[in-house]
Amino acid sequence: MTTTSMHDPLVGHALEGRYEITRRIARGGMATVYVATDLRLTRTVAVKVMHVGLGDDEDFARKFDREARASARLCHPNVVSVFDQGIDDGRPFIVMEYVEGRTLRSLMRHERVNPTDGGMDPVRALTIMEAVLCALAAAHESGLVHRDVKPENVLISDHHQIKVADFGLAKAVSAQTATATAGILLGTVSYLPPELVTSGKATLRSDVYSAGIVLYELLTGRKPYTGDTPIQVAYAHVHNTVPAPSEVNPDIPDYLDALVRHATAREPKARPADARVMLHELRAVRARLRSGATADSELTEIIETGASDDIPDEDSETGIRMRRSFLPDDYNPRTSLSPSRHTPTSPTSPTRSRWTAVAPPPRSARTPQDAFATIIDDGTDEHDPYVDDTEDEASDGVLERRRDRRELRRREQARRRRRGVLALLLVLVLAGGAAISGWWVVTNRPIAVPRVANLDQDQASTALADARLEVTLGDREFSETVPKGKVIRTDPEAGAELPPGSPVTLVVSRGPERYEVPPLVGEKLTDVKAALTANKLKLGKVTEVWDEKVAKGVVIKASGKPGDKVRRGTTIDLTVSKGREPIEIADWTGKSAAEAKQALEKLGFTVKITQENHDSVESGKVIRQDPGKGTGHRGDTVTLVESKGPVMVTVPNIRNMKVDEAEALLKKAGFVVKKSQVVPLAPLGIAHRTDPEGGTKARKGATITLYYV
Repeated sequence: MTTTSMHDPLVGHALEGRYEITRRIARGGMATVYVATDLRLTRTVAVKVMHVGLGDDEDFARKFDREARASARLCHPNVVSVFDQGIDDGRPFIVMEYVEGRTLRSLMRHERVNPTDGGMDPVRALTIMEAVLCALAAAHESGLVHRDVKPENVLISDHHQIKVADFGLAKAVSAQTATATAGILLGTVSYLPPELVTSGKATLRSDVYSAGIVLYELLTGRKPYTGDTPIQVAYAHVHNTVPAPSEVNPDIPDYLDALVRHATAREPKARPADARVMLHELRAVRARLRSGATADSELTEIIETGASDDIPDEDSETGIRMRRSFLPDDYNPRTSLSPSRHTPTSPTSPTRSRWTAVAPPPRSARTPQDAFATIIDDGTDEHDPYVDDTEDEASDGVLERRRDRRELRRREQARRRRRGVLALLLVLVLAGGAAISGWWVVTNRPIAVPRVANLDQDQASTALADARLEVTLGDREFSETVPKGKVIRTDPEAGAELPPGSPVTLVVSRGPERYEVPPLVGEKLTDVKAALTANKLKLGKVTEVWDEKVAKGVVIKASGKPGDKVRRGTTIDLTVSKGREPIEIADWTGKSAAEAKQALEKLGFTVKITQENHDSVESGKVIRQDPGKGTGHRGDTVTLVESKGPVMVTVPNIRNMKVDEAEALLKKAGFVVKKSQVVPLAPLGIAHRTDPEGGTKARKGATITLYYV
C-alpha cells in the first residue's frame, strides 16, 4: 500500500458495505479512482468516487444515475464495462471493470514520443485510434456522447486490449456544475472542441474533434495548441485551424493530413458525422499507408470533401483488406516487446517500426500513473520451461537410463517393420480407392467465384476461366469509384460456390456517369426544360427578372456553361426574362406641364409638349395627354398639350360712332355687346365709350358694355 493510499480515508472502507477499497490509483478534477474488491462476487473492480459536494444536488444524483445506467447498457470490447453505481455517505460512485494495464498517456510517456522523434509510427497510431473509434462508434449508435476523449481515458490492458473509459459521466457532471462553475470548461482543454467552449453543447461531432486531436498528438508527439493558461488554449481551439501533422513530420502523406484536418475542422458540420464515419476514413488511410503510397490525391479529396461514402469498405470487392494485428509481426508472448525509442518510419514504407526487449521497472517503484500495467509484458523470461538444464554432467544413473531407452526403441522398430508390410498392402488398396474418389471430388466439387473486382475485363475473364467457370458479359454500368473498363462486380458475387462450368456474369464499369450541359442562354424556357430532361439534368431554381431587350420567357443566364460535363441529376439554375417592365402613367390633366414632363422623363418616358389656347385652362397647365392614364414602357413617347390661356383681342375704339355701327364692330371683334344709355334723355344714338376701354385687351368672347347717349 502506498503512502498516499495510507492517508486516504476511503482506503479500507467498504462502499455500501460491498466494495472494499484497497488502494488509490488516480485523482482527477471531478473524482478519485480506486482499486476495490467486490465482497459479494470476490472480484477486483475499479471504483470512481466523485468528490465531496457533487452529490448534494438531487437533480445531479438523478442525472448521474441515468447516465450511469446508459453507460452500463453500452457493451463493446473496446469500452470499459460499468457494473454498478451508488451513493455512499453523499458521495456518488460508479463501479467499473478493472483494466490491468496502463493509459495511452502513460504509454506515450514510457516511449518518450516527442517532436524530435517525429511522433509514433503512423500505422501503429492509426491502429490504436481504430480501437478508440470503434468504442466511440458503439456509443454514438446508442446515442451517447463521451465529451472527454483524451489519452488519459484510453486504457491498454496486459492482454493488448484497448478500452475507452468514462462514457456517460461527463454529461451528468457538466449538467450539475454548469452554473456553479460560472463558465469553467469541462474536460481537458487541450482536446476541447470549439462548440463546447462557445455554447457548452456537445454532439457526436465533438467526440470526433477530440479524437482528431489525440491522433494529431500521436503522429507529432505534441499538442496542436499550448498556452500559459487554459483560457489561451481554449481560445486557440475556437479561433485557429489545427495545423497539418506534416508541418511537424514532413514524412506524413497528404491523405493522413486530410484525415486529421477533416476530424478537427472548427465548424462541426465540416467534420465526419460521427465516429463510425471517421473510422471508415481511418481504415482507408491505413490501407494506403501499408501499401506504401506517398500520396493519394483522390483519397485526400474524398476525405476533405466529406464524401466518405466513396471510400470502399475494407471487405468490399473494390476495397482493400485492412485487418492487421495491433502487435508487431515478430511478437513473442514470452518476451517483453515494446517499441524502442522510436525512429520515424517513412509512410512510404509498409514495414513496421523496430521492436526491442525492454526491462520493466519493479512494481514497487511504479508511479500511480503507471498503475495500469504496460500494454506489453514488462520483463523478459529467459528461462525455457521445456529444457531441463539441471544436469550439467552425465552420472552413472543417467547412462543406465539411456541404454534402457535405446533397447526399447530397437524392439519397437522391429515390431513396426513386421506390421509395415501388412500396412503397406492396406495403404495401396485404400490409396487406389481414395484416388478414384478424389478424382471425382476434385472434378465435381463446388468452385468459389474468385475476386476479380477492379481488374481489366480480359484479366477477369482469364481468372474465371482458370477457375473453370464460364464467363458472360452483363450490361455495363456507370461507377464513380471504378475506372472505365474495370470490373465492378460479378454475379454471383465473389466467394459464392458454384459447380464447375457455371456461368458468371461480369459487370464492367463505363466510368463516371457524366452529361453535357446544353446551350441554355437565349433559348425559350419551354425548350430549355426539354433539353435538360434529355441530358439527364434537373431544372433548379428559376428566377424571373424584367429585361428591356430580351423577350419574355427567354433564358438570360444559367448556372452551367454549355459543354460542361456534370453528374447525372445535376440541378441547373436559370434566370429568365419577364419582358419589358410595365410603368404606370399618371393623369397629368389640369396640372403643371413642366412638372409632368420632369416626372415622366424620370420614369424613362420620352415627353413631347405642344401648346394651344384654352378659355378655361390656365396657361402652363396640361389640357390633355396621350396616352392617357394607364401603363407604358421605358422609351415610350407621352404627348402633353400645354394651355396658353384664352385668346386676347383688342377692344375697338367706337367713340362718337353710331350705336349700331359700334355694336357691329364690337361683335365682329368677337365680343358680346351689352348696351347702356348714359343720359336718359331723348336718345341721340351716339356711342360714348366701352368697358373695357377701347384699345385695351380683353378675352375673346368676353362681354363688352357699350355706353351711348
